Amino acid sequence: MTTYDRIYAVVRQIPPGTVATYGQVAALAGLPGRARLVGYALFRVTLPSTDIPWHRVINAKGEVSHSPQRRGTDHIQAQLLADEGIEREANGRINLRRYGWTPPGEKTGPSEESATECIPFWKPSL
Repeated sequence: MTTYDRIYAVVRQIPPGTVATYGQVAALAGLPGRARLVGYALFRVTLPSTDIPWHRVINAKGEVSHSPQRRGTDHIQAQLLADEGIEREANGRINLRRYGWTPPGEKTGPSEESATECIPFWKPSL
């Protein structure tokens, strides 16, 4: 199974009406700290014929990531999320506490506080 296949396998598990962050998907795919790689993988998804619910993955701020290279798919993503009943708050963000996906076996999904925590690449010796 390729790295992208591992990412897609995680994304396929995100149920309608919920979202996950790029970092959360990376960690669940066994790729902690590789959120950007998740973005690259999802950019490669062929639209509209795909079984990968790519639109359910958002950034750690609770936003749809905007980029000119997405060729308008950021607007499609926002609409697909709205179609699933995911509402944005007045600040334009999605409330991760309300809509964040909690995978089976996990205690909690992403939160606005934990979404920005960094996973260290090394542990200091005690």
